[in-house]
Amino acid sequence: MKIKNSRMEALKMLISSHELGSQEEVLQALEKEGFKLTQATLSRDMKQLKVAKAASMNGKYVYVLPNDTMYKRVTKPRSAMEMVRTSGFVSINFSGNIGVIKTRPGYASSIAYNIDNSEIPEILGTIAGDDTIFIVVMEDVSKEIVIEKLSEIIDNIR
Repeated sequence: MKIKNSRMEALKMLISSHELGSQEEVLQALEKEGFKLTQATLSRDMKQLKVAKAASMNGKYVYVLPNDTMYKRVTKPRSAMEMVRTSGFVSINFSGNIGVIKTRPGYASSIAYNIDNSEIPEILGTIAGDDTIFIVVMEDVSKEIVIEKLSEIIDNIR
């Protein structure tokens, strides 16, 4: 499952940072990032991500993701694998049973999504902005336990 998650993140980054107009172009870009897959697998991945085609500034039709702040086009993209390896985590602080996680701009929604899908029983839920996540922790759960659980999801959290 970890390979699929990495592949999906790489696919999102490639679509966000390159003007790719055909599945063949996408397959070639993924292969450069170390992902060898079939057209059928790519098609399923793109369907799951709700990828669509839209006209770019030069009139060429290219793949785009649904509106999501994390995947805005950038002018000088890093490699997809470099972006996938960066967790985006900056800091975490607590006040009572509320935690505030600071991230790099654009990373909060994907980190919150990963937290919610990890089904950590000590975390009741998250609310994410662009670079901030609020987490609500069950009463009487220590911040050390929460950080320990989050360390399975977020690199460099201490």
